[in-house]
Amino acid sequence: MDAQTAPSANATENVARRPTTRKARRLNIRVTDAEKTLVQQAAELRHVSASQFILQCAIQSAEQVLADQTRFMLSPDKWDEFTALLDKPVRRIPALRRASSKQSPLGGR
Repeated sequence: MDAQTAPSANATENVARRPTTRKARRLNIRVTDAEKTLVQQAAELRHVSASQFILQCAIQSAEQVLADQTRFMLSPDKWDEFTALLDKPVRRIPALRRASSKQSPLGGR
């Protein structure tokens, strides 16, 4: 990933642009009357069904959670600093080499 790469501003557009496939799986949730009303009101403002609204929000949230665990963004200067550190030669640490050459107490290496 380079400094110019960024996750989509609208995470649901990734899903929305996928070829249409038959949806064979169901997600069921239980809600209070107040929660259902809230979701319905928000869905109406977006001109989508409550199901579509919930799915879009869930997908956007899931993509964000996954992105937080797999991607990070840096300014061009910080990206250059980061890649320079990665490109530096490996620093030899004798104690680490000795520790890694010993048999593991858990039975493996």
